Amino acid sequence: MTENDGVAREDGAARPRPAATVMLLRPAAGTTAAADTAGTTAAGAATGARAERPMEVLLMRRVPSMGFAPGAFVFPGGRVDERDADGDLPWTGPKPEEWAGVLGTDVPMARALVCAAVRETFEETGVLLASEPERAGEEAITLDTATDDWERDRLGLIDHTHSFTEVLNRRGLVLRSEWLRAWSRWITPENQPRRFDTWFFTAELPPGQAPRDVGGEADLTQWTDPSVVAAEWEAGRMPMLPPTVIACAELAERRTLRGVREALRDIVPIEPDVREIDGQIRVVAPDGSDFPLPRPNANP
Repeated sequence: MTENDGVAREDGAARPRPAATVMLLRPAAGTTAAADTAGTTAAGAATGARAERPMEVLLMRRVPSMGFAPGAFVFPGGRVDERDADGDLPWTGPKPEEWAGVLGTDVPMARALVCAAVRETFEETGVLLASEPERAGEEAITLDTATDDWERDRLGLIDHTHSFTEVLNRRGLVLRSEWLRAWSRWITPENQPRRFDTWFFTAELPPGQAPRDVGGEADLTQWTDPSVVAAEWEAGRMPMLPPTVIACAELAERRTLRGVREALRDIVPIEPDVREIDGQIRVVAPDGSDFPLPRPNANP
C-alpha cells in the first residue's frame, strides 16, 4: 500500500508487502452437518449441530513454476492491490475503522486487507464472500459464481481489467466483512528475498457455494482435516511454509467451527528467526518450533 512496498530498505532487507490469506472452513465431509444448512443464519456464523462437527480447511498446492513457495500447500490469498483500499467498496459487517483496531493498522490498510482477503479467495477458488444487501442475515445465501459471466469477472480481476469494487457495485452486491475473522499475522524473515506481511483470516464456506479448481497458480485444491497436516508435512507429503503448518495446528486445537468462532485471537506481528541448527538452516517460530528453510524456486 506504499510506494516502498517490496523494495530494499537502507539496511538491505526487502520491505514486506502487505498480503491477506483466508482459511476457508466447512464441516467435514461425511458428517451429517456437511449437507446441513438449516442451522446456519449466515455463511460466516454456523450455529447448532453444524458448528459442533469436525471441520476441514481448504488447501491449494502451488504450481512448481511459482517464484514464491513453489509446490507448497497454501491457503487462498495474495498481496494487497492498491485498488483494494477503495472507499466506495460496498460493505456490511464491522466497519473499516473497527477492523483497523483488530488488525493493528490504519483504516485504509484495514479496508484493503479485508477486500484483498475476499477478492483473492474469489480469484483463486470462485468462492465469493458477498451477497445482496437486502439478504443480510438470511439463511442459505447462494451465489452461483460458476457461470460464464462470473468467470469473465474473475479473470478480469486477475488481469486488473476492473477492480473488486467495480464488480460488486455493478452486480449490486456487498462484501460481507462479518463473515471473516482475524486469526494471525506473519512477516517473512528479513534475510529472505521475497517478503510478505500477511494477515490470516478464517471464513466459513457460504451455503450453496463450492470452491473450483480454476487453475493458474495452483494445480490441486483439496479439503483437508487440519489435525493431519502436521504429520503429512513431517512425512514430506505436504510441503508448506511454517505459518501454514502452525495455523493448521491451531485450527486442529479448536476442532470445530464453533471452536474457531469462539477463539480469542490477539493479532500481533510474528516474524520468525532463521538460525543454523545441527548444521541445517531452520526457521524458528516464537513458540520454539523449527522448520526447514523453504528453498526458493530455481526458475522464478
